[in-house]
Amino acid sequence: MKKTALFPGSFDPFTAGHLNILNRALTMFDEVVVAVGINQDKRGFFTMDQRMDIIRQAVRGLEGVRIIKYDSLTIDACRELGIRHIVRGVRNMLDFENERAIADANRRLAPDIETLIIPTAQEFAHISSSAVRDILKHRGDTSLFLPDGVILPEHDA
Repeated sequence: MKKTALFPGSFDPFTAGHLNILNRALTMFDEVVVAVGINQDKRGFFTMDQRMDIIRQAVRGLEGVRIIKYDSLTIDACRELGIRHIVRGVRNMLDFENERAIADANRRLAPDIETLIIPTAQEFAHISSSAVRDILKHRGDTSLFLPDGVILPEHDA
C-alpha cells in the first residue's frame, strides 16, 4: 500500500525551506501531496495560479509529488483524499508551538490522522514566505530564498 502525506500551506510563495521539508518528507512517504490552501479571508500576494506554477517549477523532476488546491479543513482534505499523515515544517520554537497546537486540535477532531512535524535544515531556518514577500516589495533579490530554477512572476510592489 502506498504511503501518502499531505503537506499543506499557503505557500505564498513556496520557498527553499518548503522544498527542504518536501524532499525530506519524500524519504518517508511514497507520495507527498502539496496542498495549497485557499483562505477566503486573506488576499494572497500571489494568485492561486501563480502559487501553483511556482510550486510546479520548484518540484520539476521530483518523483512522488502531486500539487492540489483545497478550500476546507486540512483534516477534511486528508479524509477526502484517503490520506492519514500531515507533514508540517518548522523553523524555530515559535513555529513549533503553533504547529503543535494545530496538530493537537487536528488529533482531537481526527484521531486517525497523524501530524509529522519536521524541523527545517539549519541553512533554511531564516527563510519565510513573508520575508520573501517583503524583499519583493522592496525590489530586492530573492534568489537565495527560492528553490533553484524558480522564476517569480512580475508583481507590483
